Amino acid sequence: MLDKENNVQHFLDLIKKSRRGKFKIYIGMSPGVGKTYRMLQEARSLLKNGIDVKIGYIETHNRKETHELLEGLPVVPRRKLFYKGKELEELDVQAVISLRPEVVIIDELAHTNIEGSKNEKRWQDVIEIIEAGINVISAVNIQHIESLNEEVKEITGVEVKERIPDSIVAQADEVVNIDLTADELIVRLKEGKIYKAEKIETALKNFFQPSHILQLRELALKEVASQVERKVETEVTKVYAMKHERFLACISSNEITAKTVIRKTARLANYYNSKWYVLYVQTPSESADKIALDKQRHLINHFKLATELGAEIIKVENKQVAKAIIEQCEQRNITTICIGKPHLSLLKVIAATNVFNELLKKLSANNIDLVILS
Repeated sequence: MLDKENNVQHFLDLIKKSRRGKFKIYIGMSPGVGKTYRMLQEARSLLKNGIDVKIGYIETHNRKETHELLEGLPVVPRRKLFYKGKELEELDVQAVISLRPEVVIIDELAHTNIEGSKNEKRWQDVIEIIEAGINVISAVNIQHIESLNEEVKEITGVEVKERIPDSIVAQADEVVNIDLTADELIVRLKEGKIYKAEKIETALKNFFQPSHILQLRELALKEVASQVERKVETEVTKVYAMKHERFLACISSNEITAKTVIRKTARLANYYNSKWYVLYVQTPSESADKIALDKQRHLINHFKLATELGAEIIKVENKQVAKAIIEQCEQRNITTICIGKPHLSLLKVIAATNVFNELLKKLSANNIDLVILS
């Protein structure tokens, strides 16, 4: 009976997938590499070949070359909203769906919509349009991908607030890297092709330092390579052993540690195109009537982040953390456990239990890897 239900669900999933529009994302290492320009070039090429293309939302940033390329292309009027006494414009999702173009170009995938909009984020608008059967071409910079947030902060010293879940990139049918060398990008900046003259000197001293650009470029290249590899593994009929990986991220209520473990496990699971879980073991000291409000808030945020990144949340009550981890590994055929650094609270809790040795023996006996994330 279960096999029959699975077969039906699989067929329904295939039908649903066939009705969806295709999704293409241009990824760049920074502003100014030419993502918007490339999308507009593609729009012109598609129009020339008889494809019904509409510009849903393009941000030219007053760049002369980009603005010139936009001229003459069919644009969907933006939705106008008043917010804090100002008239602002957003992508008109319903207008796009009503017009039903074959392809729509939508820039700034990580953009946060104005308060009062149907969806909080533009990537949610894009998914709605794709699910309506319309093909979408969009763009995003590497620093806006959720699981790379901490790496980008280490490189640039800036925490990027507008982010997209990794699952959105994973849904793309095609991911294209727009690449420039550090020297080429800096020349474009100095020529005024990225920012206005008064912002150039500040940009050169901060975000556009050669060392920053090189590291961001490496992240972008790795991300696109990872997505291509995932696509090959998904679509090529040969079965790879890595498809059977299952990751378990074990977290505590510690704010910084848990975020790191969740994001890094998400990267691993995404690379292996694998199912993954986030486990929180609630000990008696953190029961509902004892847990501090700030820790409770951290946990809610952890679960939200993990869900956005594609994890399944497991929350269990047990005074023996290691024993709870073993039980979950056995129940869910886990192949890799991910935890925080040894000096952090979760490992201390595990080490303090009498069954820590039992955990290590079980992991060894079942060929389960233990990854300690820095």
